[in-house]
Amino acid sequence: MNDERYLAALRTYWKANSTFPSMAKLCGVVGLSSKSSVFGLVSRLTEAGYIQRLEGRIAPTKKFFARPLLGPVRAGLPQPATQEEPELLTLDDYLIEAPNRTSLHRVKGDSMKDVGILEGDLLAVEHNSPNKPGDIVVAVIDEELTVKTLRMGADGKYFLEAANTAYAPIHPKASLELLGVVVGVARRIGR
Repeated sequence: MNDERYLAALRTYWKANSTFPSMAKLCGVVGLSSKSSVFGLVSRLTEAGYIQRLEGRIAPTKKFFARPLLGPVRAGLPQPATQEEPELLTLDDYLIEAPNRTSLHRVKGDSMKDVGILEGDLLAVEHNSPNKPGDIVVAVIDEELTVKTLRMGADGKYFLEAANTAYAPIHPKASLELLGVVVGVARRIGR
């Protein structure tokens, strides 16, 4: 797309302000010299599905937040690079199937490190969904919140198990409430 640098400028502005500037100020943001050029840009980005007009202003669409999903990258031996047309994908598309029943939780601690859930990770947790032993869940056990693997003992009672041998299983003394099943993990690296 020839308008990629303008789209990049709009994304940068949105990230900083969570809104778009007025049409009058848009010239300076994208680096165009005339309002007619800006109107042409807005028209092209609207036709391409990146933005929409709402009540006289422009607003982002889901596609505006999407990123290119390039071909697979091998974690073993290198492979030849491909030149396929990338699919556009948002993290919500990838991690969240039921947006009205999903929340995010930041992880504290290392009790789930052996399943790849580390301190600082964001968990996508789907609420009101079926769960079974073996699911990683966010639960309130005896009035304390935690993320663990749901297990069922030989006695038919549920308990929670860490994914780190330094932590013992947790058997409820009074109550166990499952808040949701972990359906995804997001992590920033190197920051």
